[in-house]
Amino acid sequence: MNDELVIAGRRFRSRLFVGTARYPNQQVMLKALEASGAEVVTVAIRRVNLQQRGESILDLLAGKYFILPNTAGCYTVREAVTTARLAREALGINWIKLEVIGDDETLYPNIPQLIEAAKQLVDEGFIVLPYCNDDPVTCVTLEKVGCAAVMPLGAPIGSGMGILNPYNIRLIREKVTVPVIVDAGVGTASDVAIAMELGCDGVLVNTAIAQARDPVRMAAAMRLAVEAGRQAYLAGRIPKRLYAQPSSPVEGRVWFGGP
Repeated sequence: MNDELVIAGRRFRSRLFVGTARYPNQQVMLKALEASGAEVVTVAIRRVNLQQRGESILDLLAGKYFILPNTAGCYTVREAVTTARLAREALGINWIKLEVIGDDETLYPNIPQLIEAAKQLVDEGFIVLPYCNDDPVTCVTLEKVGCAAVMPLGAPIGSGMGILNPYNIRLIREKVTVPVIVDAGVGTASDVAIAMELGCDGVLVNTAIAQARDPVRMAAAMRLAVEAGRQAYLAGRIPKRLYAQPSSPVEGRVWFGGP
């Protein structure tokens, strides 16, 4: 069955995006990425030495994965836009995962700054995938300014608390036409499956894999969870009912006598 994820005309077979931070070492990271089956990996441009060659993370990933640079660590429109421009110049691609952080403790985005940065980058020809709150209004606004996808959080970054507000995620899926990729907060494979069952087009996972006791095995679990959740969503779950309903038909059953 052909069920590819399409963003800005580019097709991906895997709906799992994986981050490259916080692994015990680069060897574990590379093994986990392979086990995940991911095609898209994110790299924080502000934490990469763009002049280094030979052993940099960019060299390790080049040719194997689609590198999606992000603006992690940016707090203003100016910082985010400048970082995106540096990424385009260094990598030769115009895709950017846009992050504009508004609070150090929760790492929630600064929505006014995020929307303004998204407008500027879209006008400059970038394909923008913004990390945002799980807010339908914000996601609709970001789509209107030209973002190629929206990436609402499931919970605060690195918290592992899972999908805290499935109702909002479902509303976002209903109200926007661009892909919806849950970004941040998942802690284990069941969280990923829930996101996909809600109709999300993909999930971005970093800490839940990188900080697991066995990152490679967790990466494989996340791969299976994305596939299972997607298939369940396409199949369509049964409605929830208050009372039991027999799974075996009562018509035509054998009567053993009695009143």
